[in-house]
Amino acid sequence: MLADEVAFLLRPRGEGWVIDATVGMGGHAEAILSASAASVSLLGLDVDPEALARAGARLASFGDRVRLARSSFRDLAQAAGAHGIDSTRSILLDLGVSSWQFEQSGRGFSFQGDEPLDMRLDPRAGEPAAALVNRLPEAELARVIFEYGEEPHARRIARAIVRRRPLSRTGDLVAAVRAAVPRAAWPRRLHVATRTFQAVRMAVNDEPGALRQALAQAPALLAAGGRLGVIAFHSGEDRIVKQTFRALESAGFAELEPSPRQPADDEVRENPRARSAKLRVLERLP
Repeated sequence: MLADEVAFLLRPRGEGWVIDATVGMGGHAEAILSASAASVSLLGLDVDPEALARAGARLASFGDRVRLARSSFRDLAQAAGAHGIDSTRSILLDLGVSSWQFEQSGRGFSFQGDEPLDMRLDPRAGEPAAALVNRLPEAELARVIFEYGEEPHARRIARAIVRRRPLSRTGDLVAAVRAAVPRAAWPRRLHVATRTFQAVRMAVNDEPGALRQALAQAPALLAAGGRLGVIAFHSGEDRIVKQTFRALESAGFAELEPSPRQPADDEVRENPRARSAKLRVLERLP
């Protein structure tokens, strides 16, 4: 999503490196490379090995202009250094989960089916969602659901989860949410479990923490005139990005536009998940 905007705002105007720190299926990387000169190379990072394999197939036509590495964007500087990159023309962070991961990964990101309650972006790291929801005390579980999911019924949902433990599958979590939220209070445009699933996924992968670490490293990697773009879907993450960009204004950086770019109506109709996407771009001043 926002592929045209990403390609227009982040394609280098000269030679050099681009880092797509959340390469996913390779869509944004393909758009940036297609819009750039042949002297532009791209390093794509992702923690999901299946995503990297799909990105590799999609970007194969660009040959040695592309390098892919299994790494989290929380280790951005280390990953760049491992490939001899000390300066970049642009960096992209596309937060959240891809449509493929929702629909086909089988890791429990979606409430639509009945899958193991895992939700790890990196299958080799950390504890799965089932372990987290079965371990956290009720008060902490409510805090996670409220803070990361902005769910007004967080306390009731946490109480229902604790009463139904142990949970092992996505269907178990959906059933707990359905039991906790009165039918009259179910949101009209969202599935009743949307916010809870988002919150649990963010907690499992420590997504806000990873974002803060990446934002602390990215500015130093930008060359003069280089740009950092971040696509956020959660208001809390967008707030982190906005505050970080503002704090850097006194250090030789400026946000490219006063307001974030958002998907056009036709893109939202084609992909409803795009409705909450916000793209902010930071530029290192010459």
